[in-house]
Amino acid sequence: MVASPSTPPKTPIIYPSSDGQPVAETFDHLYALLTTLEVLKQYLKNRRATVLGNQILYYAQGLPKIYVVPDIMVIFDVEPGGRDSYKLWEEGQVPRVIFEITSRGTKDNDLIFKKNLYAGLEVEEYWLFDPKNEWIEGQLQGYRLHEGTYFPILDNCSTALQLHLEAEGKLIGFYREDNGKKLLIPEELSQALEEATSAKLQAEEQAEEERQRAEQERQRAEQLEEQLQRYQERFGSLSESDSPST
Repeated sequence: MVASPSTPPKTPIIYPSSDGQPVAETFDHLYALLTTLEVLKQYLKNRRATVLGNQILYYAQGLPKIYVVPDIMVIFDVEPGGRDSYKLWEEGQVPRVIFEITSRGTKDNDLIFKKNLYAGLEVEEYWLFDPKNEWIEGQLQGYRLHEGTYFPILDNCSTALQLHLEAEGKLIGFYREDNGKKLLIPEELSQALEEATSAKLQAEEQAEEERQRAEQERQRAEQLEEQLQRYQERFGSLSESDSPST
């Protein structure tokens, strides 16, 4: 018998979770990246969405060498939580918003290659933030996709996130469009928690002082009532003994 040739098993395609590059160019870029990541994660905590930072976005199935690493990407209508990497064909959702923390050194890559790529992938909004104020006037520039082309966002309002964005020093300030409140960064959250805790302790101390004062007033009232009762008893007995007999 002649053995029939067997089909060799397919080698599984490996999609690395890291590109081996530094997370950020400088501390300022890293700080802006991590802070923006945490603020948006807290903002979308109760939504069916995820926010990923400095993770590989694979957009060509079967081609693990074809990828991009956005600084921050916001994806809606997917399970919350982290991933080792993001594969479009598995998740079924293109990121709606991507942020790049840009610099003079990454300007061309961010403004040309990534901008064109994200437009081709149909990413709804693309934001560039320049924490060192090296090349973007005003430090912040957003783009919104319309018929396959990005156009500048002039009012710094993200319709996808329903937030208003402002460059505030080396960070992006995010403000809710429905009530104007700022989304607090971790340091501000910590300070707000300390202030709230201090106010709570003060309120509890004041309540305890009021309780003690009320208790003291109650005891004083009882003492006065007892003194009055003794006085009435004594006065009554004296009145009876002093009354003339008939």
